[in-house]
Amino acid sequence: METLLSIFIGIGLSAAVGFRIFIPFLIASIASYSGQLELSTYFSWIGTLPALIAFSIATVVEIGAYYIPWLDNLLDTIEHPMAIVAGIILTGSVITDFSPFLKWSFAIIAGGSVAGTIQAATGFARFKSSAITGGTGNSVVSTVEAGSSIGLALMAIFVPVLALLIVILIIGWAASIFYKKFIKKHDSKNHLMEE
Repeated sequence: METLLSIFIGIGLSAAVGFRIFIPFLIASIASYSGQLELSTYFSWIGTLPALIAFSIATVVEIGAYYIPWLDNLLDTIEHPMAIVAGIILTGSVITDFSPFLKWSFAIIAGGSVAGTIQAATGFARFKSSAITGGTGNSVVSTVEAGSSIGLALMAIFVPVLALLIVILIIGWAASIFYKKFIKKHDSKNHLMEE
Protein backbone atom coordinates (compact mmCIF):
# COMPACT_ATOMS: atom_id res chain seq x y z
CA MET A 1 0.00 0.00 0.00
CA GLU A 2 2.87 2.36 0.79
CA THR A 3 4.31 1.84 -2.70
CA LEU A 4 0.94 2.58 -4.27
CA LEU A 5 0.61 5.78 -2.21
CA SER A 6 4.07 6.90 -3.32
CA ILE A 7 2.91 6.48 -6.94
CA PHE A 8 -0.21 8.54 -6.22
CA ILE A 9 1.96 11.22 -4.57
CA GLY A 10 4.24 11.28 -7.61
CA ILE A 11 1.34 11.66 -10.02
CA GLY A 12 -0.23 14.40 -7.90
CA LEU A 13 3.04 16.34 -7.66
CA SER A 14 3.67 16.00 -11.39
CA ALA A 15 0.17 17.33 -12.06
CA ALA A 16 0.88 20.30 -9.78
CA VAL A 17 4.03 20.93 -11.83
CA GLY A 18 1.77 21.35 -14.85
CA PHE A 19 0.32 24.47 -13.20
CA ARG A 20 3.59 25.89 -11.81
CA ILE A 21 7.02 24.27 -11.86
CA PHE A 22 8.59 25.43 -8.61
CA ILE A 23 5.61 25.44 -6.21
CA PRO A 24 5.45 21.60 -6.01
CA PHE A 25 9.22 21.42 -5.53
CA LEU A 26 8.96 23.95 -2.70
CA ILE A 27 6.11 22.06 -1.04
CA ALA A 28 7.91 18.72 -1.44
CA SER A 29 11.04 20.32 0.00
CA ILE A 30 9.15 21.66 3.03
CA ALA A 31 7.39 18.32 3.55
CA SER A 32 10.65 16.38 3.33
CA TYR A 33 12.56 18.86 5.53
CA SER A 34 9.85 18.57 8.20
CA GLY A 35 9.74 14.75 7.96
CA GLN A 36 6.31 14.50 6.30
CA LEU A 37 7.57 13.12 2.97
CA GLU A 38 10.07 10.36 2.27
CA LEU A 39 12.23 10.91 -0.79
CA SER A 40 14.25 8.29 -2.63
CA THR A 41 17.95 8.12 -1.84
CA TYR A 42 19.35 10.20 -4.69
CA PHE A 43 16.76 12.94 -4.22
CA SER A 44 17.16 13.56 -0.50
CA TRP A 45 18.82 16.87 -1.45
CA ILE A 46 15.32 18.23 -2.20
CA GLY A 47 14.64 18.15 1.55
CA THR A 48 17.72 20.15 2.56
CA LEU A 49 17.76 23.75 3.79
CA PRO A 50 19.74 25.10 0.78
CA ALA A 51 17.24 23.47 -1.61
CA LEU A 52 14.33 24.86 0.40
CA ILE A 53 15.78 28.37 0.12
CA ALA A 54 16.48 27.96 -3.60
CA PHE A 55 12.96 26.65 -4.30
CA SER A 56 11.48 29.53 -2.27
CA ILE A 57 13.31 32.12 -4.35
CA ALA A 58 12.50 30.33 -7.62
CA THR A 59 8.82 30.12 -6.65
CA VAL A 60 8.56 33.84 -5.89
CA VAL A 61 10.30 34.73 -9.18
CA GLU A 62 8.11 32.32 -11.19
CA ILE A 63 4.85 33.54 -9.65
CA GLY A 64 5.86 37.19 -10.14
CA ALA A 65 6.88 36.63 -13.76
CA TYR A 66 3.46 35.22 -14.61
CA TYR A 67 1.86 38.56 -13.69
CA ILE A 68 3.74 40.37 -16.45
CA PRO A 69 1.34 40.22 -19.45
CA TRP A 70 3.75 39.58 -22.33
CA LEU A 71 6.14 37.44 -20.30
CA ASP A 72 3.48 34.94 -19.18
CA ASN A 73 2.85 33.64 -22.72
CA LEU A 74 6.60 33.40 -23.36
CA LEU A 75 7.04 31.46 -20.11
CA ASP A 76 4.33 28.99 -21.19
CA THR A 77 6.35 28.22 -24.31
CA ILE A 78 9.58 27.74 -22.39
CA GLU A 79 8.06 25.92 -19.44
CA HIS A 80 6.29 23.17 -21.39
CA PRO A 81 9.40 20.98 -21.84
CA MET A 82 10.62 22.03 -18.38
CA ALA A 83 7.31 20.89 -16.84
CA ILE A 84 7.68 17.45 -18.42
CA VAL A 85 11.20 17.06 -17.02
CA ALA A 86 10.14 18.42 -13.61
CA GLY A 87 7.18 16.01 -13.53
CA ILE A 88 9.53 13.10 -14.23
CA ILE A 89 11.97 14.22 -11.52
CA LEU A 90 9.30 14.76 -8.85
CA THR A 91 7.58 11.46 -9.62
CA GLY A 92 10.90 9.62 -9.51
CA SER A 93 11.91 11.36 -6.29
CA VAL A 94 8.97 10.00 -4.27
CA ILE A 95 8.76 6.44 -5.63
CA THR A 96 11.00 4.52 -3.28
CA ASP A 97 10.34 0.77 -3.49
CA PHE A 98 10.69 0.07 -7.21
CA SER A 99 13.63 -1.12 -9.25
CA PRO A 100 15.31 1.79 -11.05
CA PHE A 101 14.02 0.60 -14.42
CA LEU A 102 10.37 0.44 -13.28
CA LYS A 103 10.66 3.64 -11.27
CA TRP A 104 12.01 5.73 -14.15
CA SER A 105 9.76 4.08 -16.73
CA PHE A 106 6.78 4.99 -14.58
CA ALA A 107 8.14 8.48 -13.89
CA ILE A 108 8.62 9.15 -17.60
CA ILE A 109 5.29 7.69 -18.72
CA ALA A 110 3.03 8.90 -15.90
CA GLY A 111 4.87 11.86 -14.38
CA GLY A 112 6.06 13.44 -17.60
CA SER A 113 2.85 12.95 -19.52
CA VAL A 114 0.60 14.22 -16.70
CA ALA A 115 2.75 17.34 -16.19
CA GLY A 116 2.95 17.97 -19.94
CA THR A 117 -0.78 17.52 -20.49
CA ILE A 118 -1.76 19.88 -17.70
CA GLN A 119 0.86 22.45 -18.71
CA ALA A 120 -0.44 22.35 -22.31
CA ALA A 121 -4.01 22.86 -21.08
CA THR A 122 -3.01 25.82 -18.91
CA GLY A 123 -1.02 27.30 -21.80
CA PHE A 124 -4.09 26.98 -24.01
CA ALA A 125 -6.23 28.68 -21.34
CA ARG A 126 -3.73 31.55 -21.12
CA PHE A 127 -3.64 31.86 -24.92
CA LYS A 128 -7.45 32.07 -25.01
CA SER A 129 -7.42 34.60 -22.17
CA SER A 130 -4.88 36.72 -24.06
CA ALA A 131 -6.97 36.56 -27.23
CA ILE A 132 -10.23 37.46 -25.49
CA THR A 133 -9.00 40.05 -22.96
CA GLY A 134 -5.83 41.35 -24.62
CA GLY A 135 -3.80 39.97 -21.71
CA THR A 136 -5.68 41.79 -18.96
CA GLY A 137 -7.40 38.58 -17.80
CA ASN A 138 -4.15 36.65 -17.56
CA SER A 139 -3.58 37.72 -13.95
CA VAL A 140 -6.76 35.85 -12.99
CA VAL A 141 -5.54 32.77 -14.89
CA SER A 142 -2.15 33.06 -13.16
CA THR A 143 -3.76 33.26 -9.72
CA VAL A 144 -5.93 30.20 -10.41
CA GLU A 145 -2.92 28.26 -11.71
CA ALA A 146 -0.77 29.13 -8.68
CA GLY A 147 -3.62 28.23 -6.30
CA SER A 148 -4.23 24.97 -8.16
CA SER A 149 -0.55 24.09 -7.95
CA ILE A 150 -0.44 24.76 -4.20
CA GLY A 151 -3.67 22.89 -3.50
CA LEU A 152 -2.81 19.89 -5.66
CA ALA A 153 0.75 19.59 -4.29
CA LEU A 154 -0.52 19.69 -0.69
CA MET A 155 -3.26 17.23 -1.51
CA ALA A 156 -0.76 14.89 -3.23
CA ILE A 157 1.34 14.72 -0.08
CA PHE A 158 -1.41 14.58 2.55
CA VAL A 159 -4.40 13.01 0.70
CA PRO A 160 -2.84 11.23 -2.31
CA VAL A 161 -5.92 9.20 -3.28
CA LEU A 162 -8.06 12.35 -3.57
CA ALA A 163 -5.25 14.06 -5.51
CA LEU A 164 -5.22 11.17 -7.99
CA LEU A 165 -8.98 11.46 -8.50
CA ILE A 166 -8.65 15.20 -9.14
CA VAL A 167 -5.82 14.57 -11.61
CA ILE A 168 -8.01 12.09 -13.49
CA LEU A 169 -10.80 14.69 -13.66
CA ILE A 170 -8.40 17.40 -14.88
CA ILE A 171 -6.91 15.12 -17.55
CA GLY A 172 -10.43 14.13 -18.66
CA TRP A 173 -11.43 17.79 -18.88
CA ALA A 174 -8.28 18.64 -20.88
CA ALA A 175 -8.89 15.70 -23.22
CA SER A 176 -12.49 16.77 -23.85
CA ILE A 177 -11.37 20.31 -24.69
CA PHE A 178 -8.69 18.97 -27.03
CA TYR A 179 -11.24 16.70 -28.69
CA LYS A 180 -13.78 19.50 -29.17
CA LYS A 181 -11.25 22.05 -30.44
CA PHE A 182 -9.09 19.92 -32.68
CA ILE A 183 -10.34 16.40 -33.42
CA LYS A 184 -14.02 17.19 -33.86
CA LYS A 185 -13.24 20.30 -35.92
CA HIS A 186 -10.81 18.29 -38.10
CA ASP A 187 -13.39 15.52 -38.60
CA SER A 188 -16.03 18.10 -39.61
CA LYS A 189 -13.71 19.59 -42.23
CA ASN A 190 -12.89 16.15 -43.63
CA HIS A 191 -16.58 15.28 -43.79
CA LEU A 192 -17.36 18.50 -45.69
CA MET A 193 -14.54 17.83 -48.16
CA GLU A 194 -15.86 14.35 -48.85
CA GLU A 195 -19.28 15.73 -49.73
